Parts: sequence; C-alpha cells; structure tokens
Amino acid sequence: MPKKKGKSPSFDAMVKFFIHSYNIPTKRDIDALSIRLDRIERMLMAASSRKRGNEGKSTGKPAIATASDVVSDVIKHNPDGLGFSEIKLQTGYSEKKLRNILFRLNKLGRIKRKSRGIYISA
Repeated sequence: MPKKKGKSPSFDAMVKFFIHSYNIPTKRDIDALSIRLDRIERMLMAASSRKRGNEGKSTGKPAIATASDVVSDVIKHNPDGLGFSEIKLQTGYSEKKLRNILFRLNKLGRIKRKSRGIYISA
C-alpha cells in the first residue's frame, strides 16, 4: 500500500514564498516607494528654493512645484486633452521621466487617459 502524501501547498503560498525569499517588490512596496519619491522631490525643491533666497517671499502660491505638479498643471490648462509629445515639449522633461510622472498621476487619479497617448485632467 503506497504511503499517503501530505497536503500539497497552494499556488498562492508558493508565490508568496518566492516573493519573500527573493525579495521581489510587491504592489504595496512600489506604492510606498512612489510616495517616498514624491516627498523627496518636494524636499529637494524646497532646499533649492532656499538656496536661491526665495524663502522670505510670499506670493500666495506654494513655493514648491514638483515635476508632477508641473505636468498636472500643463494638462489642466488643456481641457480637450493633451498628447504625450505636446506635454514633453511644454515641460522639457525627458521621455522616461515624463512616462513615470504620467503613470504616477494616473495611478493617483489626478489625470485620466482619454485614449492612447492623450491625457486629461481628472
């Protein structure tokens, strides 16, 4: 009579084991990293504005404008939507940086994809 084997592990348990043992980042890790990058970007902008001597001026607007804020403002000023190439021309950001910013803004719900390559303000 053959020996009875124990219960086989589930697929989810195996995936979690590999993710944990090989230190593969999860969606939650990527989201936390995105939030930390935004915070660091704001801190760098604040530090650079202090170096220029802008900390004493009060204009009513926040002195810190992150790259995400710049892209969001460009898209807001065009209610019909704006293509990737137009956003790139208006902001002057590299393609890689702009793609990361658009992905992050879409994920946060600040912009929406009207169609492929066309973005509108949310």
